[in-house]
Amino acid sequence: MTATTRTRLTRDNAAVFLVDHQVMLYSGVRDISVGELKHNVVGLAKAAKALGIPVIAITTARDSMWGDTIPELKEALGNDEILDRSTVNAWDFAPFAEKARSLKAQGRDHLIFAGVSFEVCASLPAISSLEEGFQPVVALDACGTFSAAKREANLFRLVHKGVDVSDYATLMVEAMGDNADPKALEVYAALDMPFATLAGQIAAGYAK
Repeated sequence: MTATTRTRLTRDNAAVFLVDHQVMLYSGVRDISVGELKHNVVGLAKAAKALGIPVIAITTARDSMWGDTIPELKEALGNDEILDRSTVNAWDFAPFAEKARSLKAQGRDHLIFAGVSFEVCASLPAISSLEEGFQPVVALDACGTFSAAKREANLFRLVHKGVDVSDYATLMVEAMGDNADPKALEVYAALDMPFATLAGQIAAGYAK
């Protein structure tokens, strides 16, 4: 394992990897409501795009087992390519890992992972990326799994491995960095935090 000095997450050093947000996998999610999970992962994708952060999406066995990407996320991704693979660990699919390595060559070594299931689809590539010297973080509330016990067990595993865990909104506002940023209202709207959007609109009104 390559030793890595942790640095702050910014829009310039981050990339988002969305793994297996697929219709049939969502049907088994039990640790978070499906509505909340959809809301959070779509918000993560939209906010990242607003900040110019690359978003890489991938599925597994979509034509034979787990179905297509959820339509809400497909809409948020627009015309972006969605990779498909057969490997359990997305990092073992060469085109996926190569996208991460090419982004690292551009200075983007902070990889934000979200997936269904949390303990396999998000966490295994996060652990693998850590072993290659990346700085992964898992957006917990943009992940889902099939029981509360699975969620809890995997949290312990990630902590033991040294993989950071956060939530989708915190990661995006951390990457934004400044509420005076011209993109701030767009980011908060993408995150679907109406109270924050309203506060920003009121502040903008006062500034006129």
